[in-house]
Amino acid sequence: MAARGGMVAKDDFPQEFRLVAACCRWPRSDSRVAAVRAAAAAPLDWAKVLQVARRHRVEGLVHDGLKSAHVDVPAEAAADLSAEASRIALQNLLFAAECGRLARALEAAQIPHLVLKGLTLNALAYGTLALKKAWDIDIVIPPAAVARACAVLAQAGYERTLPGPEIGPDQFQAWLAASKDMIWTHPAKNIPVELHRDLVDSPRMLPGISAETPPQMVEIAPGITLPTLPIEPLFAYLCIHGATHAWSRLKWIGDVAALLAVRSEGEIERLYRASVALGARRAAGQALLLAERLFTLPLPPPLKAELERDRKVRWLAALAMGTLLKGEGAKEADLSLLGTVPMHLSQLLLVPGWRYKGAEMIRKSSSPMDRVEFPLPRRAHFLYPLLVLPLWLWRRARISRVR
Repeated sequence: MAARGGMVAKDDFPQEFRLVAACCRWPRSDSRVAAVRAAAAAPLDWAKVLQVARRHRVEGLVHDGLKSAHVDVPAEAAADLSAEASRIALQNLLFAAECGRLARALEAAQIPHLVLKGLTLNALAYGTLALKKAWDIDIVIPPAAVARACAVLAQAGYERTLPGPEIGPDQFQAWLAASKDMIWTHPAKNIPVELHRDLVDSPRMLPGISAETPPQMVEIAPGITLPTLPIEPLFAYLCIHGATHAWSRLKWIGDVAALLAVRSEGEIERLYRASVALGARRAAGQALLLAERLFTLPLPPPLKAELERDRKVRWLAALAMGTLLKGEGAKEADLSLLGTVPMHLSQLLLVPGWRYKGAEMIRKSSSPMDRVEFPLPRRAHFLYPLLVLPLWLWRRARISRVR
C-alpha cells in the first residue's frame, strides 16, 4: 500500500531492506532493538540482506544493529558482517591519520579548507569511527587555491586520477570549467581524495557558504581535529548532496537522521528553517520526510503537515524512495540504461523557477568527461551541448553491457 505522497508504506518494504533500514536507526535504543527484531522475525534471504547492506554501504551499522538486538544470524552471514565491521574500523583509523596529515599540509600552505562528510560526520552523527565506512576524503578549498592544493596533494604522494594525468593543461582547464571537483589517489595507501573547489553545483544553493566559512572543529581521534561546516550549513549541505543523488544510498539519509535524532523537535525545525534561507528548502523537506518514513524520526506535527502539503516535496520524496528500493534495495541505481534519470529529475526540481532549471540544463549540457575523452578545438566547443545526450546514452549503454 502506498503512503501519502506516493511513497511506499513501511510495511510494504522488502523484508531484507526493512531489516537493513532498522539497523541504520540511531542512536542505540530499545526502539531500535524492537524494530530490528521485528524485521528479523520474518523469513529472510540472508544473502540478499548482505547484498542490500553492501549496496547502501552500511555493513557496519547492520552488524551493530543485529548484534545489539541479539538476532540469530546464520554463521556465514554473521562471519561476513563481522569481518567487514573489523575492516571498516581499521580502514577508518587509517583514514583518520591521513586526514590529519593532509589537514596539517594544507594549513602549512595557508590554504583554507573544510573536510566534508566522511569521518567528521561519523564523529558528529554517531560519536564513533567504527560503524560507517569512509569511502574517500572530501576536502573543499577556495577556487583560487586549486593549483596550490594540487601541489600539496602531489607533494603528499597523491596522483590525479580523475581527470587522469595524461591530459594537457588546456583539457585540465576545460575540466575545471565544467566540474567542481577532481579525484586524487595515493597509490600506496589506496586512499582517494575528492578535491572540491565549490560545495555545490548551483550558486542558488548555499549562497555565502564556502571553504572560507568559519568552521566547527571536530575531534575525530585523539590529537586529530578537523574543520567542517557549522551545523546549519552542514545540515543544508547534506540534504543537497543526498537530493542531487536522489538519496540512492540509505547511508546518506541515515546520516541525516542520526545527526538529527539527538535534537529536539524545535531544533529540527530551526535547522529546516535555516536550510530554507540557504536555498535548500525542497532538499531539506525531502530529507525530513524520508527520515520520518524510514527511521521514525519525530517531526513537529505542524512542520510535517507543511511538508506533506508541498506537492513537489512529496514527489521528490517518492522519487527518492523508488531509487532506494531499486531491485528491492539491492540494485545499484546506475546499472540500467536510464538508471540515473531520477537523479537528473531530482536535480532539476530542487529549486523552483525556470532560471534555475535553465542554468541546470546549461550545466548538464557541458559534461567534463566529454571534454576530456573527446577534445575539440576551442572554436568547435559549441558542439558539446549537441553531443552531450548521445555521448551520455553511449556511456550508459557501455556501463550496462559491462555490468
